[in-house]
Amino acid sequence: MEKQVNKLNNFLVLHKSIKLVLTFIILGSFTQIKAQDRVPFDQGKKYILGDVKVVGDISFNPQTVVTFAGLEKGQEITIPGEQISNSIKKLGKLGLFDEISFYVNRIENDSIFLDLNIKELPKINEVRFVGVSKSKTETFIKDNGLTNGKIVTENLLTTTKNYIEKKYKKDGFFNTKVHITTTKDTLASNQVNMLVKVDIGKKIKIYKIDFEGNKEIKSSKLLSSMKNTKVKNSINFLKRSKYIEDKYQEDLEKIVSDYKKIGYRDARIVNDSVAYNEEKNAIYIKIKVEEGLKYYFGNIKFIGNTVYSDELLKSFLGIQTGDVYNGVLLQERIADKSKPDGEDITNLYQNNGYLFSNINAVETKTIDNKIDFEIRVTEGPIAYFNKITVVGNDKTNDEVIYRELRTKPGEKYNKGELVRTIREIGQLGFFDPEKIEPKFKNVDSGAGTVDIEYNVVEKGASQIELQGGYGGGGFVGTLGLSFNNFSARNMFNKDAYRPVPMGDGQKVALRLQASSYYKTYSLSFSEPWFGGKKPVSFSTSFAFSQQYSSNYQTQRIDKSKYINIISLSVGLAKRLTVPDDFFTLSQSLRFQQYDLHNYYYGLFTFANGSSKNLSYNIGLTRNSKGLNPIFPTYGAEFSVTGEFTIPYSLFNGIDYATLGEQEKYKYKYTGNSYRDSNYRVVNSGDYLDKLPSSTTVANKVDNYQDAVADPGKVDQEKYKWLEYYKVQFTGDWYTTLYKKLVLRSVAQFGFLGAYNQDRGVIPFERYYLGGDGMAGSSIDGRQNIGLRGYENGSLTPANTNGDSYGATIYNKFSLEMRYPITLKASASIYALTFAEAGQAYATLSDYQPFNLNRSVGIGLRVFMPAFGLLGIDYGYGFDVVPGQKNPSGWQPHFIIGQQF
Repeated sequence: MEKQVNKLNNFLVLHKSIKLVLTFIILGSFTQIKAQDRVPFDQGKKYILGDVKVVGDISFNPQTVVTFAGLEKGQEITIPGEQISNSIKKLGKLGLFDEISFYVNRIENDSIFLDLNIKELPKINEVRFVGVSKSKTETFIKDNGLTNGKIVTENLLTTTKNYIEKKYKKDGFFNTKVHITTTKDTLASNQVNMLVKVDIGKKIKIYKIDFEGNKEIKSSKLLSSMKNTKVKNSINFLKRSKYIEDKYQEDLEKIVSDYKKIGYRDARIVNDSVAYNEEKNAIYIKIKVEEGLKYYFGNIKFIGNTVYSDELLKSFLGIQTGDVYNGVLLQERIADKSKPDGEDITNLYQNNGYLFSNINAVETKTIDNKIDFEIRVTEGPIAYFNKITVVGNDKTNDEVIYRELRTKPGEKYNKGELVRTIREIGQLGFFDPEKIEPKFKNVDSGAGTVDIEYNVVEKGASQIELQGGYGGGGFVGTLGLSFNNFSARNMFNKDAYRPVPMGDGQKVALRLQASSYYKTYSLSFSEPWFGGKKPVSFSTSFAFSQQYSSNYQTQRIDKSKYINIISLSVGLAKRLTVPDDFFTLSQSLRFQQYDLHNYYYGLFTFANGSSKNLSYNIGLTRNSKGLNPIFPTYGAEFSVTGEFTIPYSLFNGIDYATLGEQEKYKYKYTGNSYRDSNYRVVNSGDYLDKLPSSTTVANKVDNYQDAVADPGKVDQEKYKWLEYYKVQFTGDWYTTLYKKLVLRSVAQFGFLGAYNQDRGVIPFERYYLGGDGMAGSSIDGRQNIGLRGYENGSLTPANTNGDSYGATIYNKFSLEMRYPITLKASASIYALTFAEAGQAYATLSDYQPFNLNRSVGIGLRVFMPAFGLLGIDYGYGFDVVPGQKNPSGWQPHFIIGQQF
């Protein structure tokens, strides 16, 4: 009996030993532990896998785990061997398990039965932050994916900790510490609660940066080169003082780069130190520079170029023997990485098909501080565009995008056309311009072909304007709908309404606005590719407006006194190819009719009657702005436009110099004429009984000399058909000053003239300067020009009664510094500062182009696809407006649409 017990114990011990040793052997494939010497069975023996039993507390289906491990009952395996090792690797890559172990359960003949022991990684049940605000907590949870059910790994804990610390260090909290602990949740199986303690610490400033060894560049200039590492200074409000390690390293490279620009090729940072002063809670930085010798360019030789001559390449290089060495300039002239469409040698080749070209500058000799260079050119074969595709456009039809592409299959590869295509897609306004990405696919240098795939992300193209407010002396309500990617051909396809037919790139806009004083309706439509074959834009619009008169003192509205304006227009605009294809020639015809009913207001000297306007408009525009139409960072837009009416006075037979005398002469033979209190001649038989009761009749007109011509009748005859010409110029430049900081420069000029000076300049179409540039409550055919810092229209010339009567000439200049807060598709937001100056004049003889009203201010713009561009500006006007004694001062302006 005792012998049998001993045999059983020995068997159990041996069984456990086999399981333990096998586990070590298998795990040894990862830990490099050599346990082969302790294997109690033959090395490399093959078995038939009898079964795999999954043990341990897991939530997954056991058979699914075995299948994922790549093990199958009945397969031949070697113990130890690659099958088991590969199984552990496969399960480990899932990132779901903390421990993975195989044990031998038993061996029967040639069959082996294994136990797979697995310990699952815990999952998040709850996350709690200590030391940060609620909004920060929500951001950290979202950015790190700390959601309920998330598997907790050491990597997750480490990346979360590093993310939070780095986030605060970017804001100047250099000593931020994050401590993360997990505790098992007692109510949920295999779940943990995570506690994240954040000790932000105090914000650390840089109180001093010292330089040593710099003789050729002053310390102040080196400090200015460090764009991201600034000393604490109350004057420096645009850049906060904070220390960020990676940004600091970039600034050190900029210092070396500054030396290379002035010939000091060997300049380097010998050492630098960053010391933390706990008492001052600040950082002290010391940088030691070794400048070296000043170098000059020697001989520059081109090697390997066959397509372009040495002379042409030298002209692109723009560097002469004897010039001060400038390594940065040399690299930019070879390949300017900051400008994808820059005029450098690499782009010269790549714009002519040489995608596989490679240009390198190699120093060949240095004598007497002169460096000789070889510009080694590997031209390679010409590449051609092969397959061009666009992905990501779910709403916009393919043809709308493909017709804008400058890269065509079978054509030579051209980097310039590739960059231009990105701009054209962005200018459509249907896609997020920041996310347009061309991907190079199937680049085959042997065949000389490349496939391009344009990746786009669609954004909302329709906008709604719904607002109410107090303006123009009463409540103003506005409803506007704009569909910027409309499809007219699907208007009768009920399945296309989501909510309206979309995808063909057409634009439809409807706007209704009404107040106590006026109401206006407008409808417009445009097709950018009229006919579908060429970039010829067709546009048409209709508008109706009605404005009532009011008592100046009581502000009471009199709806019996009003003006109606009907406008119709149709136009065509064609993209040109000469001088280049940034130019557009536009032409249009416009018809307007003004109907006045007892309407005495402003420049209108006749209260009843009508004026008609038929004008021809022609404009030449060059638009190279890019990339984002909401926030351009480069390029410019120039436009010259002219508006002309028919010169009726040349052939209508009316002498406008004596028109007043002619009207006056009509009363010479009137037997029963009287002059009213306004000195208008009236005839009792025809008009007296129709006059308002308030009209007093006095002074019987007895003879020709007493007669006074009715100026209203004179002007009604003058303006029956409007006669004028109008010329305008606008220049709009965009320059990136540094990274995302953009300077916008604008110059504007406008002039309204008359063909016939006896007829004079019309009272319509005049310029009203000042304010936000929006229409306001006056819709009498005027053109509003914004000048922030002043009230609307306040800089417009006034007559002797103090009434504004419109300008015939103006000029305006504007500078804006813009910086984007976010340029996401959901909302683009940017801040700005501005300086403006402008003036408007009654006549050309009054024009003084440099006698300007000036202003400065700040503003904010928000563009949301559903609502368009909204903004607010706060400007300070330095000058006194007409009729006032003090400078205009601070004025707020609310912006809807692109006014400036």
